[in-house]
Parts: sequence; structure tokens; C-alpha cells
Amino acid sequence: MEELYFDISQWLVEGDSSILLAVNGMHSSYFDTFMWLCSRKFEWIPFYLSIIYVLFRNFNWRVVLYSLVAMGVILLLTDAVSSHFIRPVVARLRPSNLENPISEMIHIVDNHRGGRYGFPSSHASNSWGLVFFVGLLLRRRVLTTFLACWALLLCYSRLYLGVHYPGDLLAGMMLGAVVASVVYYVFWRTTKVEPPSDMNHPYMPIAVGLLTLVVFLLLPLVLHIS
Repeated sequence: MEELYFDISQWLVEGDSSILLAVNGMHSSYFDTFMWLCSRKFEWIPFYLSIIYVLFRNFNWRVVLYSLVAMGVILLLTDAVSSHFIRPVVARLRPSNLENPISEMIHIVDNHRGGRYGFPSSHASNSWGLVFFVGLLLRRRVLTTFLACWALLLCYSRLYLGVHYPGDLLAGMMLGAVVASVVYYVFWRTTKVEPPSDMNHPYMPIAVGLLTLVVFLLLPLVLHIS
């Protein structure tokens, strides 16, 4: 039984590394810039504001306030649990960390290697926490699908940049889902709010998100030409 457990563990670790190297190995100067932009948090501020806009258009100020508090709690919990509780215990080096033997095979963008440990991914837990909470709150399938695709793109960018293994991202996704579900349950028990059947501008985040991606796609070309 112990040998079987060891074989499975070794297979998972090797598979984790193989997927990472495959994604990180398909690099170019164009996608270096594009993925770097996708991975950054502040560049998505208009996208986050568009979600808040939808909340204000469809709920009273009290519900919006509770929603913002709930999202803040989700971000604080996912970040704190991943960075300050799980990472020091698991102590899994990032693939880009110079102490990790695999770092010699990692393509590094803009000399960014992240912190020392990377399990689980805070980017993944934060983004998926937002996806699950907003999806449960607004209950719009198209919007939730777009949010999920956005979170997947963020996760892919972390692989591309070589700062996380796939397992880091999967663990972060699961953490975000659990935290968001618990927080939403408390939020719903407090407010009993249901999304309106005739929602105003529910797809504004999709429009803003796509526009942001267009900017990200064009900016590497502009920078390359200049």
C-alpha cells in the first residue's frame, strides 16, 4: 500500500511539472507581455468596477454594502489562508524559485519569480472566490461562464510565467470555492436577497472584460513597434 501511495504521489508530481514546463515552454516576446498584463491585478480594476456597477443597478445600497463586505472577507480569507497558513506548512517551492532544481528550465518574464512558496495560489483562490460569489449572487449563466473563463486565463498566465504548478492553481481554486460558498451562505442568511428576474445591465462586466483583453492584445504590438 505504501509503495502504491508513493507511485501515485510521484506520478502526480511528475505530471504537475510536465504540464508546467509544457505551458511555460511555449513562450514568445508577444505573449510574455500579454500574460504579464493578464496576471497583474491593478490592470483589471475597470473590470472589478463594472461588477460593482451591476450591483448598484440591481440592489439597494444596503445589499450592495453587504456584498462588498462579503467580497472583501473572501479576498482576505483566501489570501490569509493560502499565504500565511497553508504555504508555510506545505512549504512547496515555486517552480521559479532559485532553490528549486526545476528553476533552471523555467522561462522567467521581467525577472519576476514571486515569493518562496506557491501552494496554494493566491491568484487562483482570490479570482475563483470572486467567481463563485458573484455567480451565486447574480445567477446569470452567461456572466458566470465569462467570469470562469477570466479566472482560467489568470490561472493559465501564472503557469505561463512559471510561478505556479498546476496543483497550486487547483488547490487555490478549491480554496476559493469553499470560502466563497461559506461566505455566501452567511450573506444569504443575513440578507435573504434574490437576484431580480429582470436585471439591469447584467453583462456590463463581459463588455468591460473583453475591452480590457483587447487592450492587452494590442499593447504588446504597440510596445514592440515603438
